[in-house]
Amino acid sequence: MDNQGATADPQLQQFIEIESQKQRFQQLVHQMTEVCWEKCMDKPGPKLDSRTEVCFVNCVERFIDTSQFILNRLEQTQRSRGSFSETMTD
Repeated sequence: MDNQGATADPQLQQFIEIESQKQRFQQLVHQMTEVCWEKCMDKPGPKLDSRTEVCFVNCVERFIDTSQFILNRLEQTQRSRGSFSETMTD
């Protein structure tokens, strides 16, 4: 019996993984936009006051730092499990 269905094309697997990561990232950006808007925007006006602008900057910076930390942690976890991601990108 042929096990071809069990081993998908590595390029297809990589494409699906990349697209999944893009979708997860977009969801995170959308979620963080909502969180920062609710946290920082008291009353919408014609322009941002300095306090609101600082709040948005801090909120976005925390998001970027947190996202980078999570990505690094996921990469470490994948490496420790012997993931194929490194060999597929070569």
